[in-house]
Amino acid sequence: QVQVEESGGGLVQAGGSLRLSCAASGRTFTSYAMGWFRQAPGKEREFVAAISWSGSNTRYADSVKGRFTISRDNVKNTVYLQMNSLKPEDTAVYYCAVRYGNSWFSGAATPYDVDIWGKGTLVTVSS
Repeated sequence: QVQVEESGGGLVQAGGSLRLSCAASGRTFTSYAMGWFRQAPGKEREFVAAISWSGSNTRYADSVKGRFTISRDNVKNTVYLQMNSLKPEDTAVYYCAVRYGNSWFSGAATPYDVDIWGKGTLVTVSS
C-alpha cells in the first residue's frame, strides 16, 4: 500500500504563490494517479487537480485552471502543486490523494474516487 504525506502549506497574500509537495512511500512500484483535493471551512471536499502515473494526462478543476499546475517526479515519488495568483477563496486544507489506475481521466474525480488520502496541509490566502 502507498502512503502519502503533504508539505508546503502556509499563509500567503492574495496574488502570491505556493508550491505543495506530496511524497509517496510504500508500494510505489505500482502505477497510480496522484492528485489534490481541498476542503474549505464549512464546505465539502472538492477535486483540484490530478496527474496520471506517466504524467501524460492531467486534469484540473475549472476554478484553478490557468493558475495551478500539477506535476510529478516518479524518481522521487513526489507530486507537486504549483499555485499561482492565489485568491482568498483558495483557502482550504489541501489533501494529497492516490487513485490506482486512470479512472480520474475518463470518469468522475470525486472524494469517493480516492483510494488513499494524505492528512492534509493548510493553505491560507489573506486578502
